[in-house]
Amino acid sequence: MKIQVSRDVLADSVAWTARALPARPAVPVLSGILLEALGDELALSAFDYDVSARAVIDADVAEPGKVLIPGRLLAEITRSLPAEPVQIATSGAEAVLTCGGAEFGLVTMPVEDFPSLPAMPPRAGAVGGGVFASAVAQVAAAASRDATLPMLTGIRVDIDGANVAMAATDRYRIAARDFLWHPEQPGVRAAVMVPARVMVEIGRSLRAGEVSIGFGDGVAGFECGGRTTTVRLLDEQFIDYRARLADTWAMRAEIAVAPFVEAVKRVALVAERHTAIRLSFSEGQVLVQAGGGDIGRGAEAVAAELDGADIQIAFQPHYLLDGLAGVETEKVRLHMASPTRPALITDADDDPAFRYLVMSLRLA
Repeated sequence: MKIQVSRDVLADSVAWTARALPARPAVPVLSGILLEALGDELALSAFDYDVSARAVIDADVAEPGKVLIPGRLLAEITRSLPAEPVQIATSGAEAVLTCGGAEFGLVTMPVEDFPSLPAMPPRAGAVGGGVFASAVAQVAAAASRDATLPMLTGIRVDIDGANVAMAATDRYRIAARDFLWHPEQPGVRAAVMVPARVMVEIGRSLRAGEVSIGFGDGVAGFECGGRTTTVRLLDEQFIDYRARLADTWAMRAEIAVAPFVEAVKRVALVAERHTAIRLSFSEGQVLVQAGGGDIGRGAEAVAAELDGADIQIAFQPHYLLDGLAGVETEKVRLHMASPTRPALITDADDDPAFRYLVMSLRLA
């Protein structure tokens, strides 16, 4: 193999592909990135049997071929190269990488031992990268990082025609987001569970352009701008989250998001570990309070519109902040039934696309 590529394009594509490399590869070849040169393109691939990543870029191919190079080392080298064209050529058991006055001889791994990547599943539809990234970020905050219950580590995706609903829960909160997309077939229906950590990486990297999504044979696929990711699906079992979000609320408060977030962050500085932020709602304001123990105490009043009786309710600070971070309107609505029941955070719209149900803590 002998090729020449743009340094910036190569470095960006290698860094993106390297995200799929396993932290502890089951076999050595899974720590490598496969480079395949053919025609006028270079394909870079990584695979760990659960997640695959493949990026295709333009290249000047003098000699087609394949080579398997240690992925993380390749990412570090390409990131540090000078801003000049990069040449890569195989020479025996080495891949020689040249850029300006820099030259690296990288020991290659056996290409024949690298597993075949799963094909992109049949396309089910597409959505704008910005909408997709926003929805994933809003929902993934509520997914658990404890692999003991795999269901809690995933994002549930329900598709019904042009409507898509995403949801995640760690048992202490539920985050849900609805959006529209462009289905391949008008009546397409699907219900799948995708690992949240993979969805977050996909959302971060595929913001530009349109994201094509496909499902089939226990695999989900996401493609945008020459970059394709496939991931093995989790068991589709999930809680009936819609029923839990459709509660009745005796009180509703509307607050400007930015000052509310800043007040919670400031007051939380004196909240001891695993202690609550207390919110006291009354006419025209919410009083944010924390502390009172060995560290100290803090309080700050923020303007709020309250519909219903005065109420005092408490939350874990980071759970509350995660919910507020998902609100995309200037104001947030906090729906409450009682101090001991969960509260619902939504956008300040009559038909909110984002909903976040969070457990309250018992007041001391």
